[in-house]
Amino acid sequence: MAQHPPQAHRTLPTWLLFGGLFLLFVGERFFGSGPGRGCSAVGALLVLGAVGLRGMRAAQAAGDRRVAERTLLAFAGVAAVGVAFYALQSDLALSLLARSLERSSPKLAGALGALWPVLILAAVLPTLLVELAWAAVARAPRLELPRIRDGALTGLGLAGAITFAFASVYVATQRDGKLDLSYFRTARPGESTHKIVQALDQPLEVSIFFPPANDVREEVEGYWKDLAKDSPLLHVTTYDNAVDIGKAKELNVTSNGMVVIARGGRKETLNIGLELESARSQLRNLDKDVQKKLLTVARASKNVYLTTGHGERGFDPANDTDKRSTLRDVREVLQSQSYAVRTLGLADGLGVDVPPDATLVAIIGPQQELLAEEEAALERYLDRGGRVFIALDPDVRTDPSQPNGPPLLQPLLAKLGLKYDPTPLANDQIYAQRTYQKSDKWNIATAGFSSHPSVTSLGRLAGRAPLVMFGAGHLEEVKQRAPGTTVDFTVRAHGQTFVDTNRSFSFDPGEQRKTWELAAAVKRKIEPPKDEAVKKDDAKKDEPAKKDDVAKKDDKKGDPAKKDDAKKDVAKKDEKKDDKKPTPPKDELRAIVLADSDAVGDVLLPIPSTNAGTRKMQA
Repeated sequence: MAQHPPQAHRTLPTWLLFGGLFLLFVGERFFGSGPGRGCSAVGALLVLGAVGLRGMRAAQAAGDRRVAERTLLAFAGVAAVGVAFYALQSDLALSLLARSLERSSPKLAGALGALWPVLILAAVLPTLLVELAWAAVARAPRLELPRIRDGALTGLGLAGAITFAFASVYVATQRDGKLDLSYFRTARPGESTHKIVQALDQPLEVSIFFPPANDVREEVEGYWKDLAKDSPLLHVTTYDNAVDIGKAKELNVTSNGMVVIARGGRKETLNIGLELESARSQLRNLDKDVQKKLLTVARASKNVYLTTGHGERGFDPANDTDKRSTLRDVREVLQSQSYAVRTLGLADGLGVDVPPDATLVAIIGPQQELLAEEEAALERYLDRGGRVFIALDPDVRTDPSQPNGPPLLQPLLAKLGLKYDPTPLANDQIYAQRTYQKSDKWNIATAGFSSHPSVTSLGRLAGRAPLVMFGAGHLEEVKQRAPGTTVDFTVRAHGQTFVDTNRSFSFDPGEQRKTWELAAAVKRKIEPPKDEAVKKDDAKKDEPAKKDDVAKKDDKKGDPAKKDDAKKDVAKKDEKKDDKKPTPPKDELRAIVLADSDAVGDVLLPIPSTNAGTRKMQA
């Protein structure tokens, strides 16, 4: 009877192969750089050792066992080729070649990037199934080659099916095509629309004017019924213009096929139409149109102030030499969200105080330091629970003649628990290509986002929507800061990024690679003074009494027919007062700070897939 090697000894090459691939995964996925990446080197050596040991086994075996060993040797070789392809298309090639394969042969790098996981999968699954089949007949006097062959083919089939599935999903994602098999499809309420309805603090009336037994009416009613579930303050009622003449006259509705969204003295109208064929485009864009109308009606007008007078980015270039991108797209986005965008400088009263109706103050790309009076006004605004957005630029300091002098806005940032270093960051491995010059290494690209709500959407998109900054400094947390201040760093640079101290666009001795902080969200609880708290309580107690007095006066007039009209007039007056009154003090200050203002400029902001104005990520 033939002598067979022990089971553990026979499967040793397979264990070496699987262990090597696992160490490669840990080294590349969990460490990526630094000493921990030594796991990758150990894993590669184990894979090569598995191939060598399997080759020795195949040479020593005889008969059917030699066939089985050669089969496993072929799969081990395929795995080794897959590892080699991975190394060639990754940043590991930078240590062996003068430049990465992505630069010299981008198409080849893309092909290798797609092939290496396929090869490893086509090696691991058949090897696993062949070993399981062999283990079942390990002590048989004669090896059953059909069983071994079936295991190998089954593994290859599984690998092919998985590869096809992943390839199909990738192509579908990149193509992003949609096939609408229905004749008509009405948009459903989106996440943003649901949140607007959930945040309602006053009743909102939606009046739908359609005749009975109308196809468009059914589509529109279904949409609003979904939204009505989000808040009891949303009241949806269906009318017929020919029957409910009084209601139609009150809302200035002249025909059916219209939707009126009203709150107090505000109202917005959507004209959809009655015929399904002609209303198709309106139904497809229903959610987008409704969202705009809801923002106009449900939200009081809010004011965003952009500081001026210090070389900040604006809606137009500051002068003929200012080549920075403007903020026109920022203005358009804010206005679409029912924000009024205004400027705030020394002539507008910034030296005295921030306007009381300010919802947000934005300081974007200043080139000069604020005056002491302006800084004091902003600090008082923060102490009242104000909201600020600050975006700074690298290599901008209080004294341009001192390259290493103090940066701008340092006292204001210190109040927020932050410090800004304007020395530009660089990355010689992963950056955004723009001019194809060495200076492109200052174009920081990152997909490192925290779980903070301000970057939730970016975090979900991950690498499909990286944040790009055309030159950025970095932020640091200050240990000594006001009690209750919370700093959350929301965006971090890639681990291979370094501070380019000598502005050489290359990594030099003394410079450090790490995940530098690029954005921060700050908040701090604001405790209102005791006398203000007492005033608020007294005001709340007086409100019911005032309403009762108004009601009694209306009753004394003795005209029941005019009571409803009087109530509506009061509601309209209250609505107008709400629009004009100052923004009430908040219970906490909030701030967003960016290490570069290019990220919100017109060059980067409009790009749908990323904020970058580049078409290629250079690695």
